[in-house]
Amino acid sequence: MFTCRAEGAADPAVVWELFATPQRWSEWSPHVRGAWGLDGPRLEKGARGYVRLLSAVPVPFEITAVEPGRLWTWKVGPVEMVHRVEATAGGCAAAIDIGAPPPIEAALRVGYAPVVNLLLARLLAKAAAASTTARSGLG
Repeated sequence: MFTCRAEGAADPAVVWELFATPQRWSEWSPHVRGAWGLDGPRLEKGARGYVRLLSAVPVPFEITAVEPGRLWTWKVGPVEMVHRVEATAGGCAAAIDIGAPPPIEAALRVGYAPVVNLLLARLLAKAAAASTTARSGLG
């Protein structure tokens, strides 16, 4: 398993909202084109469905853990991803731990990890902008 991580001046609650609301995933992760099969707007352990990545065939997923405000885990095909939010002195960190069978994990580490790091920076920038807007009373 390896970890992708970014830190920024964002409210952890705003980061969590973007991280854990399927309808908002494409706002920070544009390659995620949709998720189907979830019963509601919130993630729940045991939920199953399909996620469409780019224009590929939908890939089955299962939500395997949820700790609201802190982390959620899913298994997409053979890949497990733990999405984490951690408060820091200057805002928060967003991280995704990625694990898979060795040959797949090695390929993900080389080809996907740089993309995930950029996506996490994008997530934190969006959340920081939303946090600033909310604090200034403009939102």
